[in-house]
Amino acid sequence: MNWIILILAGLSEVVGVNGIQKVSAGKKKSGFAFLIIGFAVSLSLLSIAMSTIPLGVAYAVWTGMGTVGSVVIGMIFYNDSADRKRIFFLSLIVVAVIGLRIVSN
Repeated sequence: MNWIILILAGLSEVVGVNGIQKVSAGKKKSGFAFLIIGFAVSLSLLSIAMSTIPLGVAYAVWTGMGTVGSVVIGMIFYNDSADRKRIFFLSLIVVAVIGLRIVSN
């Protein structure tokens, strides 16, 4: 169950990062709402998940999900580059996160 909570924490982090983008684009009210709510939910869920998942693994998975999710959101909604090299290195992060899940209790 805590792995599901950790995944939700990672997705909430992506919401918070999207809020940062909205603020920088001039959408202050909605951007700050996304930012504050996204990070508040994310950090709360992360702390719950860490009750059974080791700190290093939980943090690595959380940041990995945030990184991959933010880059994918950038590619889809903000016209960030989606070249093969970026996709390759994102896939390495995904493989590392899956590997951590496999070797963790």
